[in-house]
Amino acid sequence: MRKTVRVIRRIPVVVLLCCVATTVIPLFSSCGHKDHQTAEEKKIVYHCPMHPNYLSSSPGKCPICGMDLVRVDNQEASPTVASDSSGTGVHINPDMVQKMGVKTQKAERRKLMKTVRVTANIVPDERRVYSVTSRVNGYIEKLHINYTGQTVKKGQPLFDVFSPDLVSAQNEYISALSRMKGPDSADPIAKSGRQRLLNLNFPESELLLLEKSRTPKRVLSILSPADGLVAEKMVVEGQAIEMGMMLYKIVDYSRIWALCDVYQQDAPFVVLHQKAALDISFLPGKPFFGEITYVAPELNAVSRTFTVRIELLNTPDLAVKPGMVATASLFISQRPEMVVVPDEAVIHSGLRTLIILSRGNGYFEPRDVTIGLSAEGLTEVLTGVKAGDDIVVSSQFLIDSESNLKAAIMKLAPPAMADSHRTAPSKESYTCPMHPEVIRDKPGSCPLCGMDLVRKK
Repeated sequence: MRKTVRVIRRIPVVVLLCCVATTVIPLFSSCGHKDHQTAEEKKIVYHCPMHPNYLSSSPGKCPICGMDLVRVDNQEASPTVASDSSGTGVHINPDMVQKMGVKTQKAERRKLMKTVRVTANIVPDERRVYSVTSRVNGYIEKLHINYTGQTVKKGQPLFDVFSPDLVSAQNEYISALSRMKGPDSADPIAKSGRQRLLNLNFPESELLLLEKSRTPKRVLSILSPADGLVAEKMVVEGQAIEMGMMLYKIVDYSRIWALCDVYQQDAPFVVLHQKAALDISFLPGKPFFGEITYVAPELNAVSRTFTVRIELLNTPDLAVKPGMVATASLFISQRPEMVVVPDEAVIHSGLRTLIILSRGNGYFEPRDVTIGLSAEGLTEVLTGVKAGDDIVVSSQFLIDSESNLKAAIMKLAPPAMADSHRTAPSKESYTCPMHPEVIRDKPGSCPLCGMDLVRKK
């Protein structure tokens, strides 16, 4: 005898009694009396643990996965579950609702503040890194700053250099000054000689002294270009230097950068000039606050992240040091007041996003919704639910995976369909490649995705 397994064509319900052991059987007709039980309902039935929509009146193996069928007690099959009169919801016995511990909560309107937390790496401010290089050939006569890590101030002498090129340039400038007829005359040779000395890193203050004394200096002091610390020192006293040689690297750590890698899903919420806070485990209880000054225009193809730069002020004792790792909290600007619900109230089925509304007296209705930002354990609902609606929030009452959702749809099918699942499929049957739980005894299309059914081997 050919046995037909049919799949429900409409999906009126997305609520599954997940806390009820295994499956709810049999399904009662909404017009039947709740205390009426037929001989069929009292029969012992078996189902597949992996495919609870498949039921059989005798032991055996699941035709879908091959697992042994397990017995379902009549006691577990007693709760009443039926579609309501509107055809869009489900009615559950209030006693069963109470036993399940179903929790509801009203949707409300409020503003959400989203905080993106990421790991940040502390690095120097690139604009505050200075390189001191030689502009002449010569010899180091004396080092005033002679070790790495030494603090320097802008204009402080770093070293004294002797250079024949500098002495020659001074003499040429003095000769040009001597040929000038008056202090206000513009001699192009003197002007060129003065500019040459400036190009050789001859300080302006030393030039004024040279113009007054008309005596060349044998040794010239090279000054620090900025306040900071000596990050690198690459010369010693008496060393010969050449033009273009790097002698010192000075870094100002008074302001620093924190570089963060932010994931692409947070890209719409990160913009310039947002405020950010940094927590460094090395400095507990001392949060540092800064501002986003750069958002990378490109995504890293490997990590799927983009770089965000936070600029912040260091402590007077320079406690925050490059190389440290911090936790950055990026504060997203407040959005307009919206209807919000708890995250656990939202069901994602893959193709649909739903929320279960409680209409009272054991009646529940699935509602398609459009969601927005999620933060603080809440999710914005743009359409589908209004403030004041009672929504189901107990996680054990909801189905958050597509596979379980389809099983719930099968279980909440009309009684005729449930009866058809009590028997094994015929030898010649057809199934959907994407939804193997859909089984028919003849060709057709899948009621869930519309794909053509294929013959089972």
